[in-house]
Amino acid sequence: MSVWKKLLWFAVSGLGVWAIVILALSRGEQISALWIIVAGLCALCISYRFYSSWLATKVLVLNVLVLNDERATPAILQNDSKDYVPTNRWMVFGHHFAAIAGPGPLVGPVLAAQFGFLPGTLWILIGATLGGGVHDMIVLFASIRRRGKTLGQMVKEEIGRGVGALALISVLAIMIILLAVLALVVVQALAQSPWGVFTIAMTIPVALIMGIGLRTGKVSVMAVTIFGLLGLAFGVWGGQFLAHFPAIETWFRHDQKWLAWAIMIYGLAASILPVWMLLTPRDYLSTFLKLGTVAMLAAAVLLINPTLQMPAITKFIDGSGLVFAGPVFPFVCITIACGAVSGFHSLIASGTTPKMVRRESRIRSIGYGAMVTEMMVALMAMIAACVLQPGEYFAINSKGTPAEVVERVTASGFPVTEQQMTRLAADLGESTMFSRAGGAPTFAVGMAHMFARISAKPTALALWYHFAIMFEALFILTTIDAGTRVGRFLLQDFLGNLWRPLGNTRSWSANLFSSVLLVAAWGWFLYVGVIDPLGGINSLWPLFGLANQLLSVIALCLGTTILIKMHKAKYLFVTVLPLCFMCAVTFSAGYLKVFSPDPKLGFLSGAQSLLREAARIADPAKAADLARQASVWQFDALVAVFFLGLVFLIVLGSARQWWQLLRGTRRVALHESEFVRISAT
Repeated sequence: MSVWKKLLWFAVSGLGVWAIVILALSRGEQISALWIIVAGLCALCISYRFYSSWLATKVLVLNVLVLNDERATPAILQNDSKDYVPTNRWMVFGHHFAAIAGPGPLVGPVLAAQFGFLPGTLWILIGATLGGGVHDMIVLFASIRRRGKTLGQMVKEEIGRGVGALALISVLAIMIILLAVLALVVVQALAQSPWGVFTIAMTIPVALIMGIGLRTGKVSVMAVTIFGLLGLAFGVWGGQFLAHFPAIETWFRHDQKWLAWAIMIYGLAASILPVWMLLTPRDYLSTFLKLGTVAMLAAAVLLINPTLQMPAITKFIDGSGLVFAGPVFPFVCITIACGAVSGFHSLIASGTTPKMVRRESRIRSIGYGAMVTEMMVALMAMIAACVLQPGEYFAINSKGTPAEVVERVTASGFPVTEQQMTRLAADLGESTMFSRAGGAPTFAVGMAHMFARISAKPTALALWYHFAIMFEALFILTTIDAGTRVGRFLLQDFLGNLWRPLGNTRSWSANLFSSVLLVAAWGWFLYVGVIDPLGGINSLWPLFGLANQLLSVIALCLGTTILIKMHKAKYLFVTVLPLCFMCAVTFSAGYLKVFSPDPKLGFLSGAQSLLREAARIADPAKAADLARQASVWQFDALVAVFFLGLVFLIVLGSARQWWQLLRGTRRVALHESEFVRISAT
């Protein structure tokens, strides 16, 4: 490296450190949101250029070979034109990024903004570069070297059959909950929203045409991309005019029940159809909208230079938050999963993506590159939440009647009035913005505020708000389709142990049976959540982040085992340090969620509080509702203990394996696909 390049990288590092220092030391004064952008871009450049390169050349090395293009990947060796399909590098990147970037990088930072902008920003920067990128890259590397095997299969083969069986059960159970929660978020966002439904519906035929065009070999990737972008632009732009055609608008205006069934059918199709036909081109197409919107958001920040209205640290770090209960540690790490460290990524990195990668040299750009790109999305979401007036932010995300919310938020030191919230709702084209919890509406409001400041039109705020809601739904839906396909792989791994033909991924009948079974599982929870707001999947929302992070613990256990078997014990810190941290996060958060005496935080204490309240109410119907909600919280506690127990046993089993390997009392059995050099054909 030349002297000038060294000076350039030192300057980038210094600028990033300076941006973080300004963000960390701000107390009371107004800080520009540009400093978060600067810190993120510098962290992205430094970590990708140096740390991911070091991981690829020093850590993920076997004998003399590094990541190279002379090894045939599973996509080439097992090409079946259905699941294993060699795919263009940019389409694979688009699919992978679209699949991993679900609600986490949008919703998580918005909710965590109640602690202030500093805790979430630091966790995103540190977690993504030192934890999430390592987690994703090593799992993708391991799966490609093992012929595209899933996380559960690799745990069984590398750590042990007993631990592998526990991993398969826990991963499947967690997967069902994650998919149901994601689907419910999409249903709620699209209900009675013709524009959003129209845009998402348009991406399906456009993606089918793109997939078929590429498959013929007569159409270039550039031509297909241009066609897809034009179709996507028409879907986004044309949806706003449906109101002028009531007869057509009714085709796209549906309630939550109809949308729930539609999403189930779509998930089934995405799981069964060849990956080149629908899943890959649609996710690739969605990535343009995602990255394009995030780039526009970054440009808006550069143009208007908004100030961060939220303090760096609020008093809610003690756990008394208005948005959700729980102290800043560990709940900032649970709330922000995607965008920092997310176990769901390991399912994609060992599911659909390794079956499409043509060359091993793409592991770095896809595994690590997509993660740090998602980091920037999470930082944009943090900015969108923190440029709002804090009183409006807390009023949007707090539950209760308008009068109760205004009194509680104002008493907490963040003044807001009912008139102020009424004016905000009118500007956004909504009836009310009180009690719009969940994070998605808040992100949409912040995004709309920044975009609307660039335009002079009086209707710009409402237009951008509804665009942001549609954008979020599209963002999350691309995780559901890839997640359902990965869940089918996991389910076939499990069913194959019971009856071998069911584990054959080349069999259409086995694929159909497994897909129907999986969609029925998460679809049942989804439908219960739609028809019963007090129960079903809504009750499992607090477990979403916990379950997701428990998956990262399993994946990091696998990564540590593989490094030991590769005789890379001196580099174990790259997986062991994130593993120890995530164990501390997940188990402490799980303990608090189950056993905390605070009824706002602990499931058991919350259930007891509801039962005591039900006993004092004379109205039998209200008492029954409270009793039912108490039983739901008790069920939540049982599910949390079940997940925590399974993952604890997996960690113990992995630690036992590490001890035996490091002491040399257990023979290291490397798979042929790890060390045999195969020339790509």
